[in-house]
Amino acid sequence: MRLRVLSSGSKGNSTLIRADELRMLVDAGLTGTEMERRLATAGVPARGLDHIAVTHGHLDHARSAGLLSKRYHAFLHCSEAIQHNSSIRRAKLVRTLGGGVPVKLGEDDGRGRMELTAQILPHDAHPTFAMRIRADGRQAVILTDMGRPEKRVAETLLGSHVLVLEFNHDDEMLAQGPYPPPLKRRVAGDHGHLSNAQGAQMLEWMAGPELHTLVLAHLSETNNTPELALAAAHACLARIGRADVEVLVAPQHEVGPELEV
Repeated sequence: MRLRVLSSGSKGNSTLIRADELRMLVDAGLTGTEMERRLATAGVPARGLDHIAVTHGHLDHARSAGLLSKRYHAFLHCSEAIQHNSSIRRAKLVRTLGGGVPVKLGEDDGRGRMELTAQILPHDAHPTFAMRIRADGRQAVILTDMGRPEKRVAETLLGSHVLVLEFNHDDEMLAQGPYPPPLKRRVAGDHGHLSNAQGAQMLEWMAGPELHTLVLAHLSETNNTPELALAAAHACLARIGRADVEVLVAPQHEVGPELEV
């Protein structure tokens, strides 16, 4: 299984997962034109998507999901709550995704197999899911848009070889930054986004012996820097004796490297 972040941040989020010839997007938060450009950069041919899984209805995750599903004849997996959203309703092949229920993908076409499981997170678009993807004995987790650390969530997602984890903001930068007070409260609240310190807490709970690569995701361009996020992650990993884990920052404006899970 291979994982490649196509975009990560408030301007749009998307991650490509491959297992043999089976291809799935987790989120499609860019415009259709830009998503297709990044898919082409990642080597995905026309009609080369099989599945699209949407974590929640905010446009920076769902913007072109329905459009791409229709164009690529890909199954779209999302919660029932967002199936009438304008970003979703163009899709012709929609399957309802529920929290904690594993979904088998690619069972019938011989191109590859995956298992997708959604885990509900505290965020102000309910439901919002973390996604666990398993294939060939390997596991990747994508976890962003979470308002507060929860150990029970971490425990349900243990065992990842590659972890894409939100490190959205630095507390001090957010407090001193240009956002209006209501938006600051929303970002820092229990249904907003994980700070660097909160991301590090989730990492401490989730960094099992299998973990070899951590991808820091959904960094705010206004209220964070890659250096601050990396410092928080490396300090956590050193503290728990896992300094061997490779740590990367997911890009917003370009396609990231392909990672072997």
